[in-house]
Amino acid sequence: MRDFDEHTITRAVVERLADTPDPRLKAILTSLVRHLHDFVRDVDLSFEEWQAGIAFLTRTGQACDRHRQEFILLSDTLGVSMLVDALAHRLREGATETTVLGPFYVADAPERPSGSDIAGPLEGTPLLVTGSVVSAGGAPLAGATVDVWHADEDGAYDVQQLDALGGLAGRARFRTDAEGRFHFWTIMPAWYPIPDDGPVGAMLKATGRHPNRPAHVHFMVAAEGHETLITHVFSADSPWLDSDAVFGVKTSLVADFVAHPAGTAPDGRAMDRPYRHLAYDFGLEPAPARAAG
Repeated sequence: MRDFDEHTITRAVVERLADTPDPRLKAILTSLVRHLHDFVRDVDLSFEEWQAGIAFLTRTGQACDRHRQEFILLSDTLGVSMLVDALAHRLREGATETTVLGPFYVADAPERPSGSDIAGPLEGTPLLVTGSVVSAGGAPLAGATVDVWHADEDGAYDVQQLDALGGLAGRARFRTDAEGRFHFWTIMPAWYPIPDDGPVGAMLKATGRHPNRPAHVHFMVAAEGHETLITHVFSADSPWLDSDAVFGVKTSLVADFVAHPAGTAPDGRAMDRPYRHLAYDFGLEPAPARAAG
């Protein structure tokens, strides 16, 4: 088949995919081609606009490095990340809602004992975080891992300033005790703009959008026999809760980071200055049973 035009090219590409061995890959690529070609026809895409799109995607790839994933940022700001998340997590009652991973997760965060202060060199208002991990049915989950990370009081993450900090900070992994509980100290994170000095930032500016995210702490919670939970807890007094640049806010994930005067904190620590306290309990979705064999 040859001499393709705007009406025949789509069928020709789909036919070339007919022998794809993996049926799921075949289904995805076939749908992608059909929707992509329909989009090009729908907007009557010009050659110059096609070139601009290719250049944009090229710059997006070039902006990626070990600590920055511009394609995840693009997915986040277009709502694709939250759409995939919504399709993947139709949760039962008692399970904590999920949200986006974000571009600053570090897989090898140091494990620390419960009660540790993970702020390191970060300065700011002290924050005590207390919580528990249970199965969606309410049973405590002992030995669950709780990965946490957050921005500093200026809205920057440790991986954005490793040289200045001398290493990771405001980031750690904990394990729950026999009753599923954990707690740690850090500092109060600030709201911040997502990195907007690259192609995603240019896209936001071109569409009249701001790049800001409300203040939050990231959590990744895992326990044997349960689905891993990826979520944030947002500060109820933060701006941008209703216009998060990556569409990640859910009402159930907004909590009070309660202000306290100097005194004895709930974990018994003597505080000589005001601090904040976040108390939040996480429910994990049981993993689906796998068939034997």
